[in-house]
Amino acid sequence: MTFDTCGIIGNSSALQGVFRILAKVAPSDSTVLVTGESGTGKELLVRALHRNSKRAEKPLVPINCGAIPRELLESELFGHEKGAFTHAIRTKVGRFELAQGGTVFLDEIGEMDLALQVKILRVLQEREFERVGGTKTIKADVRVIAATNRDLEEEVSKGTFREDLFYRLNVIPLILPPLRERGPDILTLARHFLARFCTEHRSSALEPSPEVNAILQNYSWPGNVRELENFMERMSILCDGDQISVADLPDKILRETGVELPPPALVAETGGFRWPELSDLREHQLGLKEFLDHIEDRLLAQALSEVDGIKNKAAELLGIKRTTLIEKLKKKNML
Repeated sequence: MTFDTCGIIGNSSALQGVFRILAKVAPSDSTVLVTGESGTGKELLVRALHRNSKRAEKPLVPINCGAIPRELLESELFGHEKGAFTHAIRTKVGRFELAQGGTVFLDEIGEMDLALQVKILRVLQEREFERVGGTKTIKADVRVIAATNRDLEEEVSKGTFREDLFYRLNVIPLILPPLRERGPDILTLARHFLARFCTEHRSSALEPSPEVNAILQNYSWPGNVRELENFMERMSILCDGDQISVADLPDKILRETGVELPPPALVAETGGFRWPELSDLREHQLGLKEFLDHIEDRLLAQALSEVDGIKNKAAELLGIKRTTLIEKLKKKNML
């Protein structure tokens, strides 16, 4: 059987180590705990575990334990009987039943309430559960994969996560490394995302300059792969020409990597601002409207980059209303 990485891209030694464990673990029914920082791609790793397992033809049913109110999570997981509580007007099948024969993915397991952790422990130990308000015991023929960006051992020591559940989940630990530890994968992913977004947003290709490549590799990427993907989408929309230059990068990346921009074109040798002159139009072979449009495009792009694309903050920097900014971005196809 060909191993399916489910779109996880990279050839770094750190990622190859994960793939080696993944290939051994996926065919088994062992419980797996996937850990890693936010944005590292834990969900893709879980999909790869399921896709390469003996349960691949059955459902992979995810549930985000941190996104559902605690009082509703038990019903989402195990279902409920009609009349079990107010508004339970009909019987509901839970995620564990929906996943019969397949895999249940408990995302953000570290957010789960202690009382509910006891019931998850029972499913792992006894392979059975009851719906909320029900008395019939239902067998759970499922594989359980959990994921979290928290340090569960630390949560156990703080008393916010059950020690017995931790050890039940942590049969096979899979740690997804942060992007900053994946070396060459940064540029591989950057090129991949850029090619995809250029196809969607542009009529021409775009690539980072050699200087930009060096900066991208030295940046820490606290938001990991998700941050890199969002950044490349922004570049595909905001960059002119066919190359990302150092001047296109946001201040936070330049500051962290210790890069200083050269003075802008409209700064006099003395360091003070100077007004544009006719010679500037002649030098760039532009008419007045085109010249002003280029200046406006540049300022819009810089404002958006400086505030990570948050439009109300960009509008404040530019001294205009948010609605005005949106109109300008729409007109310039920069949204």
